[in-house]
Amino acid sequence: MAAAFLDLPTRPAKPRSSGLTHVLDKGLPLRSTRSLLATAGAHIDIWKFGWGTAYLDPDLKRKIADLVRHQVIPCLGGTLLEVSWLQGRVEACLDWAASQGIAMIEVSRGVAPMSLSEKAKLIDLAAERFTVVSEVGSKDPAAVATPDQWCDEIAGDLAAGAWKVVAEGRESGTVGLYHPSGAVRTELVSAVVAAVGAEAMLFEAPRKDQQAWFINAYGANVNLANIALDEVVGVEALRLGLRADTVRP
Repeated sequence: MAAAFLDLPTRPAKPRSSGLTHVLDKGLPLRSTRSLLATAGAHIDIWKFGWGTAYLDPDLKRKIADLVRHQVIPCLGGTLLEVSWLQGRVEACLDWAASQGIAMIEVSRGVAPMSLSEKAKLIDLAAERFTVVSEVGSKDPAAVATPDQWCDEIAGDLAAGAWKVVAEGRESGTVGLYHPSGAVRTELVSAVVAAVGAEAMLFEAPRKDQQAWFINAYGANVNLANIALDEVVGVEALRLGLRADTVRP
């Protein structure tokens, strides 16, 4: 029986639209996936198959079936769709994703030289069959966009049909939302939240200090993305104020 003697923040029941925990699968084997879901599946909302790993996974359909049983949304990483776009194979990619049982598609332009209008068309196309999350922000540390540029792209993505927008931080937590040191670009986050609200965003926060910053700034039910699979329970503890970084008197 789960413990229930503390006063803790209320977490929405799944399926939910706030308080989302989005994890990054870098190629986890099926057996390990099942073990993780048994212990932490209740705390995971979106399972992103990172980069092009879904294309290589021989157990993809079985993994997806397990995710669905735990009310976890399987999401195709944006890089695979970008590669498909570069090769003129977008429709083939979307057909394949649907055949595998993938319910969510990430639309990004971190690799391909895609214009904003081309990205909007891709979001619109994917949204005909999938829930779409778009991604904003460059993977290049030297490409630092202004808050206004971020806000304009986010607004365009939402207008094109994106359900949520992922704010880039990468697995390293040193680009996009973050300074090279990993510190949060607070002026950027404030501008984005003022423009569209925190609930429209999925903030990539791979590091504990970044996760704690967002939880302390926007509450237990802020949407967090790119969470490492072995840190899911730890992030839930952060959300609930069960770690020193987020304990409130």
